[in-house]
Amino acid sequence: MAAAILDGKLVAAEVREAVKAGVERLKEKGVVPGLAVVLVGHDPASQIYVRQKEKACAAVGIASFSYSLPADVSEEELLTLVRRLNFDPKVHGILVQLPLPEHLDPLRVITAIDPTKDVDGFHPLNIGYLSSGLEAPEPCTPKGIIHLLDRYGIEIAGKRAVVVGRSGIVGRPVAQLLLARDATVTVCHSKTVDIAAVTRMADILVVAVGRPRFITADMVKPEAVVVDVGINRLPEGLVGDVDYEGVHEVASYLTPVPGGVGPLTIAMLLVNTLELARGAQVKDAQKC
Repeated sequence: MAAAILDGKLVAAEVREAVKAGVERLKEKGVVPGLAVVLVGHDPASQIYVRQKEKACAAVGIASFSYSLPADVSEEELLTLVRRLNFDPKVHGILVQLPLPEHLDPLRVITAIDPTKDVDGFHPLNIGYLSSGLEAPEPCTPKGIIHLLDRYGIEIAGKRAVVVGRSGIVGRPVAQLLLARDATVTVCHSKTVDIAAVTRMADILVVAVGRPRFITADMVKPEAVVVDVGINRLPEGLVGDVDYEGVHEVASYLTPVPGGVGPLTIAMLLVNTLELARGAQVKDAQKC
């Protein structure tokens, strides 16, 4: 039997409607959630992504503040902007679009963001909280993956989950979130010996390596749930890290590319912004 599709577009639309309702309730209390996005340089893909974020914010009533800096901006100028946004009461979430030009240190820039405004969940303090099982902003793509599994009623507790890829943006944090939900988690990477033998043990397989069609049908356990995070541009169009046609005949559930995890990344950015605004509202109330 062919795999059922995990429809990220459908679920993201549901999330946006829920966020819109939450924003309206917060506005009734005099708080307008605000997201600041900082773009350095003129990378076309980053520019498209930033425009998508602005459009998504407008659709749910979140105030969007965009800052476009030249590619040769000094690190101190960028840090000055970040620090100013840290103290701006209208801004509840700060996102510095990655990647940055080579002369800028991404860790130094991310660390300069107030952890309570770290909408991406990349600040080392928040990464530490997440690893310790404490409450913290969760990186958007991993958070979207967990939400997608929940939405389709896919059990996580007790399952063997394999994550292929160990980046700080997807691989590591999604492993932490799966572990927090009582999965038994294995992380594969470029040094893993016989990756196929490991992936074939997975009840839930999350793939984020940036290699087109890397995971083939013979690497997937029958009836496994397969989440493809990859987006690769080939002459024939966008493809994922999973060989969709082959794996579709083996898995029980499978995300398409495009239309799977991608839409949920921006949806979870909206969720995180709303949650940070709620947290700020609570803190302000406690000061009174």
